[in-house]
Amino acid sequence: MSDIAPHLLALLCLAAFCAGFVDSIAGGGGLITVPVMLISGIPPLQTLGTNKVQSMFGAASATLAYSRKGHVNLREQLPMAMMAVMGGALGAALATIVPGDVLRALMPVLLVAIALYFAFKPNLNDLDTHRRITPFAFGMSFVPLIGFYDGVFGPGTGSFFMLSFVTLAGFGMLKATAHTKLLNLGSNIGALIVFASFCATLWTIGLMMGVCQFLGAQVGSRLAMRTGAKLIKPLLVVVCIAFAIKLIADPANPLRVWLGV
Repeated sequence: MSDIAPHLLALLCLAAFCAGFVDSIAGGGGLITVPVMLISGIPPLQTLGTNKVQSMFGAASATLAYSRKGHVNLREQLPMAMMAVMGGALGAALATIVPGDVLRALMPVLLVAIALYFAFKPNLNDLDTHRRITPFAFGMSFVPLIGFYDGVFGPGTGSFFMLSFVTLAGFGMLKATAHTKLLNLGSNIGALIVFASFCATLWTIGLMMGVCQFLGAQVGSRLAMRTGAKLIKPLLVVVCIAFAIKLIADPANPLRVWLGV
């Protein structure tokens, strides 16, 4: 804490607020906070652990806001959230011993694919559509798998949950966003338990950023509930494209290193 200058702390708090706002609507908040924490001099493993502390506040804030308006039933979705906890814990355990180069290389490609899907898929709105998979099968497969990714790397998890809910569970955009925040909270909790056990969390910084995440998520989730798919769809597309460009622009991105560009 004492090694980080006050202006960097202010930057971290601002990044957390912006991440909470964006993440509560379209996901991808970690793609704001993780680079800022790395720039501030926080080591990579501690960055992942501390990011879980602050992002947990944002996910909890948005989940409460959506549940109060009846967009997600916390009691009914608890088993699915527990699967996300398990996936996040397993992913975090792997992150402590295995580099995430493959995931960092795949991220830009996956984000562009998600953006194209939501940009060109017709009739995406707040109405539920045909369900392609049972809730049990969805909870036992895709939920822990995406939670696992969240524990290993994290940024973009909300976009992956959104895509799964819309394409497989048949949820409307607003309902998918609400349920995404609950599962994101679960995977964050699971990952945080593991990172904390490895002493890979900077609690003071994480809690400071967490307060800002909470406030940003309150603003974002209330705005999303007022406008629905009219806001969620375009913001999701913009966020995915912007972060894909941000990732691929990094000369150290493994994809660029492997391709020699």
